[in-house]
Amino acid sequence: MSDELIAILMFASMLGLLATGQRIFVVIGAISAGFALWLWGAGGVELPFNASITLLNWYPMLTLPMFIYMGYMLSESGIAGELYEMFHVWMGSLHGGLALGTIGLMVLISAMNGLSVAGMAIGASIAMPELLKRGYDKRMVTGVIQAGSSLGIMVPPSVVLVLYGMIGRVPVGKLWLAGVFPGLMLAAMFALYIAIRCRLQPELAPPKAAEDREMSMAAKLRLLRAGLLPLVIIFAMTGLFLMGVTSLVESSAVGAGMATLATFIKGRLSREVIHKTALNTLRVSCMFMWVIMAALGFSSVFDGLGAGNALQGLFIERWDLSPWTVLIMMQLSFLIMGMFLDDTAMLILVAPLYIPLVAKLGFDPVWFGVLYTITVQIAYMTPPFGYNLFLMRAMAPPEITLGDIYRSIVPFVLVMLLGLVLIMIFPQIALWLPNQHYG
Repeated sequence: MSDELIAILMFASMLGLLATGQRIFVVIGAISAGFALWLWGAGGVELPFNASITLLNWYPMLTLPMFIYMGYMLSESGIAGELYEMFHVWMGSLHGGLALGTIGLMVLISAMNGLSVAGMAIGASIAMPELLKRGYDKRMVTGVIQAGSSLGIMVPPSVVLVLYGMIGRVPVGKLWLAGVFPGLMLAAMFALYIAIRCRLQPELAPPKAAEDREMSMAAKLRLLRAGLLPLVIIFAMTGLFLMGVTSLVESSAVGAGMATLATFIKGRLSREVIHKTALNTLRVSCMFMWVIMAALGFSSVFDGLGAGNALQGLFIERWDLSPWTVLIMMQLSFLIMGMFLDDTAMLILVAPLYIPLVAKLGFDPVWFGVLYTITVQIAYMTPPFGYNLFLMRAMAPPEITLGDIYRSIVPFVLVMLLGLVLIMIFPQIALWLPNQHYG
């Protein structure tokens, strides 16, 4: 049997087992171990075994639980919620001001947590009731929250970019820096769309009522000080890393420690907050570790087959496709898979195939990582089975239907597609900052 057929059989077997509803790390691990034994006999088990040892010896893995802990600590203690109150007070008098503030809130939550699901949960629980109560159009509200939460895997410390870097053996620090300008650019494009739309249709986003504006400057400054606390934590963490004072792992420890200290200073470090934060951190961290271990095992077997070289020959030599055509095909496959799978599952399925191929086609893997994250989030918001659509439906009140949610994301998906095209045409949007920092 040829290597190409074996590679196809591996992916087909994986998809078949995924259809049974088994956990993804069980499926990937079983496929990698089974094919290793079949292809190379008893010695083949060394491939997935060595991959698991590589994971356990991977020092940057310590960043995952640290950043996840930091995000949950700020969320469970209510510090993240104070950000929204600050935006409400300082921007609510404008048409669309609270929607613009929500986008800003999502950027900050992204920088605190690195997970889009966390941004969705906080936005739906904190921002949605406030926006609806103040007369904002329900479609505008759900669209803003879904679009804003998509920034969770773009802005550092993106957990998904950490995962991409570990599986693809790409420096995580470069990926983080590469995500800064694209993430801020998308946030600015969202804000520009909201401002223009609300100016043309002011009934979609009425300004804050007069009675809500009657707050003393001293009270506003207190809210500003409380809301700026998470910013201090974020800038201290990332600033120390960019200045070279701390390593990536040390920066994650600084963020976790400062989040805990801030919670203690505000008198909110209760037994319940500690229990919820620790439990969620353990659950999410273990899930990621099992997934990465399985993915590394699968990747080692796939690389051992030489399937990457075979697929490169198929696309370029036999089919005579240009590198850009192959890249666009990859992006389209992400859009299709994103309707059915989450970002971690997609990355595991395609990383062994796509990342080596991207390098051989002459593209920068760091740049491709940014394209991957944007495309994944577009897929998350694409009907009929977008992952974020159903998360929003589960969190939204009964008066917001699935049809409302589908229609709400159309303009934001178009904005993200425009941002994706801009980054594909101008790679330096993503690559300038890491190139400057790393020389």
